[in-house]
Amino acid sequence: MRVFINGFGRIGRSVLRAWAEDRRRGGRLWPQIEIVGINDIAAPEMCAYLFEYDSVFGPWKGAVALEAGVLVIDGHRLRLSREPDLAALDLSDTDLVMECTGRAGGRDLAEAGLRAGARRVLISGPSEAADYTVVLGANEAGLSDQAVVSNASCTTNALAPLMRFVNDRWGLRGGTMTTIHCYTGSQPTVDAPAADFARSRAAALSMVPTTTSAGKLLDQVLPELAGRIIAQAVRVPTASVSAVDLALLLDRPASEGEINDALRGAGGVIGVTDQPLVSADLRARPESVIMALPETRVAAAGLVRIFGWYDNEWGFSNRMLDVAALMR
Repeated sequence: MRVFINGFGRIGRSVLRAWAEDRRRGGRLWPQIEIVGINDIAAPEMCAYLFEYDSVFGPWKGAVALEAGVLVIDGHRLRLSREPDLAALDLSDTDLVMECTGRAGGRDLAEAGLRAGARRVLISGPSEAADYTVVLGANEAGLSDQAVVSNASCTTNALAPLMRFVNDRWGLRGGTMTTIHCYTGSQPTVDAPAADFARSRAAALSMVPTTTSAGKLLDQVLPELAGRIIAQAVRVPTASVSAVDLALLLDRPASEGEINDALRGAGGVIGVTDQPLVSADLRARPESVIMALPETRVAAAGLVRIFGWYDNEWGFSNRMLDVAALMR
């Protein structure tokens, strides 16, 4: 399966790193995927530099070289292009475009890879233009031959499999979710005007209450739970790893021990830890969500509190590759 990355930002580079790291270990996770090229408006020298030296994940441990418009990672050659309009490229030899620019909200940009000749497109974020929004562990059974697919958001990837798991076992009457989310490139480094007054403030200096698309996307991904979860966010001054903090009302009562035992056996994209970890400890974990079992609480009235970590870049990029493998 030949995959082309459009947009070499945080997710595009993380996808390539995850895939290339797996190749270094023998290619066990995604043996059917071959990443063949990258399109980004940045200079090739900048693309190579930002791949090799990453402030969050550290320097690349292998070899990185640039040869006449080709990025060479540990001997694997990827063609580089700088085309602002992806549709102008010839991608007729490409099975899937990973649309990682963050700009494919409308159908015109979402379909650019198809107009370039690729067979299908996978968008690294929410998009109303997508034919289907998929979250692994929640609704991948509905994935078939849709041409344009959205991989939802990092928070939705953490939330939706967990809510499906909870609802399948105990029933879910309702609840509230707060994502404690690291700052992202959408926030300013110094105070600057923005549509959202709180989001206009310097990202690394304050905790910033804001909105999240995860609630709306959860309703879309798991329509049987529509309207049952209120979702909000607080952006915090850390560079990576986020969390979901949930207060839930279940149909059937459950003890802390019962809940934790069930989570230990969840498997798949839901991981667990029994350790008193902090966010830095979860960096580069590949699961969609890692449940912090010491944080589980059940109040006398039956209100359940559960808490999970997620690396919003690395975990999500692993899911991009997992979903791409399903789209072959």
